[in-house]
Amino acid sequence: MSREKKIKLLIPMVLLLFFGAYGWHKHEIRQSDITGRLQKREMNEISGIAASGISPDIYYVHNDSGDTSRFFAMLPSGQVKSTIYFKGDPGELQGVHDCEDIAVGPGPVKDKSYVYLGDIGDNDAIRKHITVYRMEEKKAWVTDSLSTADAAPIHLTYPDGPKDAETLMVDPIEKLMYIVSKRQDSVTVYTSPLNFKSNSTVVLTKRCKIFFKGLKLFKWITAGDISKDGSQVLIKSYTKVYYWKRDGNEPIWKTIQKPPVILPYIQEKQGEAIGFTPDGKGYYTTSEGVYSPIYYYRIPN
Repeated sequence: MSREKKIKLLIPMVLLLFFGAYGWHKHEIRQSDITGRLQKREMNEISGIAASGISPDIYYVHNDSGDTSRFFAMLPSGQVKSTIYFKGDPGELQGVHDCEDIAVGPGPVKDKSYVYLGDIGDNDAIRKHITVYRMEEKKAWVTDSLSTADAAPIHLTYPDGPKDAETLMVDPIEKLMYIVSKRQDSVTVYTSPLNFKSNSTVVLTKRCKIFFKGLKLFKWITAGDISKDGSQVLIKSYTKVYYWKRDGNEPIWKTIQKPPVILPYIQEKQGEAIGFTPDGKGYYTTSEGVYSPIYYYRIPN
């Protein structure tokens, strides 16, 4: 076969392979799907999202400062199934000060699932203590449009002075709650046991510092989550999503000191919420703002 004929045959083959590979590549790195929008006007400052441990396809979200002691159970479409109220701090006008993140995981009773709502925001770094509320999940939170929860609070203090934080995570393997500070050039990671006595005051354990590259405002840490099986970790800033795969049962604070993988993320208006799906194959994000979109991302292989 002449050289000219070979070239004529090779060109369409190369183009076919190129476009096939390009299409598969686009499929693999597809940035996101918008699954819906927040459907209640009062859900205007959503700052946390976490998958239910007992109700399929249900995610819990909440507002930050200015809202009362409540959170919402919703579908990925944004349809609200229930608004759940709990008794907060009587010393706070609204019952809570500044709830910044939410997590779901184990608790004091075996085979039960609990919601942990972190009233951990402290913009001026002046609070004497922050509070995390633990609430056992109930099926009624999905079937009743208005529900209540029995909340067990734990008051936490930092060993090195007050910090602003927007990240609360629950490790189901070591039975620890994690708090990551927000604003410092290198953020600090703290832990406290999930097994606590209601209304107790505990000093957080300082574990490590983590440095993220970038401009200060844009790299501030706004949310995080640990997968239901404890094998994966997500931490997000305003502009990036960082991902780690846990090595066996090593402490999460050691895992996140390793170089992260940067995952797909479309920058939102003020994205302060991220949460794994129950199977750990993807994650959802949403932002502050009325009727904000809800994004789903698949974790690349």
